[in-house]
Amino acid sequence: MTSLHTTRVRRRRLGVAAAAAGLFATLLTAGTAVATPDPGDAPTTRKGISAGQEAEATAAIQSGEIPGVDEIVHSPNIKHLANVPKDALKGTNSDLAFQGKYAFSGNYDGFVIYDISKPSSPKTVAQVLCPGSQNDITVSGDLLFLSTDSSRSDDSCASTSQPATEKSSWEGMKIFDISDKTNPKYVAAVETACGSHTHTLVPKRSSVYVYVSSYSPNEAFPDCQPPHDGISVIKVPRSAPEEARIVNFPVLFPDGGNPGAPTNPGVSKTTGCHDITVLPSKDLAAGACMGDGLLFSIEDPENPKIIDRVQDNVNFAFWHSATFNQGANKVVFTDELGGGGAATCNEAIGPKRGADGIYDIVGRGDHRKLVFRSYFKIDRHQADAEVCVAHNGSIIPVKGRDLMVQAWYQGGISVWDFTNSAAPKEIAFFERGPVTLDRVTTAGPWSAYYYNGHIYSNDIAKGFDVLRLDDRRTDPAKKVRMSELNVQTQPDYFDR
Repeated sequence: MTSLHTTRVRRRRLGVAAAAAGLFATLLTAGTAVATPDPGDAPTTRKGISAGQEAEATAAIQSGEIPGVDEIVHSPNIKHLANVPKDALKGTNSDLAFQGKYAFSGNYDGFVIYDISKPSSPKTVAQVLCPGSQNDITVSGDLLFLSTDSSRSDDSCASTSQPATEKSSWEGMKIFDISDKTNPKYVAAVETACGSHTHTLVPKRSSVYVYVSSYSPNEAFPDCQPPHDGISVIKVPRSAPEEARIVNFPVLFPDGGNPGAPTNPGVSKTTGCHDITVLPSKDLAAGACMGDGLLFSIEDPENPKIIDRVQDNVNFAFWHSATFNQGANKVVFTDELGGGGAATCNEAIGPKRGADGIYDIVGRGDHRKLVFRSYFKIDRHQADAEVCVAHNGSIIPVKGRDLMVQAWYQGGISVWDFTNSAAPKEIAFFERGPVTLDRVTTAGPWSAYYYNGHIYSNDIAKGFDVLRLDDRRTDPAKKVRMSELNVQTQPDYFDR
């Protein structure tokens, strides 16, 4: 591992010529295919780049404008403590969850449990083979939840890929007993319409509600028929998880949602939600739903109620995820421009397309509104071979400040301050250089979350990373200790 300490915020010249302009045009004209679903069971397709682009990247590495292949660079307030490479599970790394001294790492082939009692030296506790993209993962008490969003032959961990056109195919939610972290037990499964791309927990005392997000119905898919304008709500009794069942499918888009192209060129048609974040202490939820952003009440968790809905048909292509600030008066929405498969962090695409959108929540009760304030996007331009996209992050709990750590695939990890909604700024970063220079490759951090004094990241290709952030603006967060963290079930850090 090569580590280069640097304070420079690199504004790369790569991708500002015809190649990047051509990519931008492709993204704009792709219509509803602008943002494709996250990778499925099949290996990520690698697209070639021109000899000129490769030569340009090589020259930029030699001049020091970008890090070399797999070279690590970071701001001086971040230290890379550890990396645990992939072991038995070779698939794409996905999301993370935490409980006590354990981190739970989703992978398209299953999940891994790490002991992080010593963050600088994580230890693998268990590796569970259970294929089915994208294996979005959460934990609550003795239960672990795993999303399956690829068509499988059955609901077992020994299933194989099977076309969604076959009625017998299965997609949905799997539930494991993790009372013994060294030996998780598969205890239940619930099939859901169009599978489970992501899911969000709403924990209650005797039960756990699971909001299942999925999208892209097709008339040829027996279990994923249009219209698909809502979410599946699963109720899981803690004492009898085998009795888990769907209790509702609330319609969130009675008008069908954003129509996408040709009405709104370059914007994905809304056919469900990609991700939902809940703030149980405030009975609030924010939904990132392809072409729409939502604010809704979860006072009755089985029957969520829409409060407000927004669209951005100029700069957003695919509403991907949402994060509340601690004060519950702001929401950060991310845009997955290019569907996590394109090099979109360059000068030609600019600072607004593929950025985070910061919205203030104004008003009270059912009259609250989402009001746009600004965009945030990393300005460390990436090479044409580097897939870069705004992805999963979490707030860093500091009273009086709105701070966030966020993954950007090969754009690395960004720590940024949005206390002033209209003027967000990056305060720290960590990234690796290109995985390769001859192909566009999907790699880099899928998730980057702050938990009990450290940043933990699941790198799609390189494995599990641990970082330490030392900065006077973020240091107070080191005193905040959590017994459990599912980032999309956002805690009230200071009222516990």
